[in-house]
Amino acid sequence: MTRRRAPGFSCELRGTIASAGFSSGHRFVVGHWEESPIGPLDDVMWARPDGGRVLLVDRREAAELITAVYHFDTVEVVPLRCRMDDALLVVTAGGLRVTMRGGRPWRIPLSRLRSRAQVRPLERLVARGLLGVRTWGVSPTGVQEWYRADEYRRVVAAQARLEDRDLGGVRRFHEPARFGFSEPPRRPSMVRVRPRLHDPSGRLAEVVAPPGGSDDLPVEAGSGATVPTEG
Repeated sequence: MTRRRAPGFSCELRGTIASAGFSSGHRFVVGHWEESPIGPLDDVMWARPDGGRVLLVDRREAAELITAVYHFDTVEVVPLRCRMDDALLVVTAGGLRVTMRGGRPWRIPLSRLRSRAQVRPLERLVARGLLGVRTWGVSPTGVQEWYRADEYRRVVAAQARLEDRDLGGVRRFHEPARFGFSEPPRRPSMVRVRPRLHDPSGRLAEVVAPPGGSDDLPVEAGSGATVPTEG
């Protein structure tokens, strides 16, 4: 039997998603990607207490890729640096600084047994029961996503500062962030993941390799430019 390839465009990422909420009501999801369709990539998804959804990236190319999958109220291109040393993650993005320290690593037992048809139902139960998350779904822009987790760490300490203001003690995610089809884990967490994205429309391919190359994206990293988005 010949397996037919689904129409559209597919790609994969490999890296870490770290998430935490704080008593001030600010919530952060940091993506630290060693591999992506546009090379190494870091981003901060920021849910503000007033419900605003903000994306922080260091270049226009990253903004184009992520907003092709998710919706935000504001996208800001700012100086951004993310460093991860074993269980310690430190990210600075403009006037924001977030530090998270993970505890003992737990390997995900299904990480080497990924057969879509056989594993997804079991994977869905484990993820929902232990972390309160969904591993497969469709993004607000119609991109199909499958998050394959390899390792989990509970965040045992975290701090966030916005300019000179401390954003309070670390806490669980209680209010929805509304970035995508699933909310982050309820507990502050670090998860090693390999997301697989499939866009049936093929529009994602145009973002990854736009006609004319990167010269069509003139915004420089660190310019502080704001990219208009649709929420």
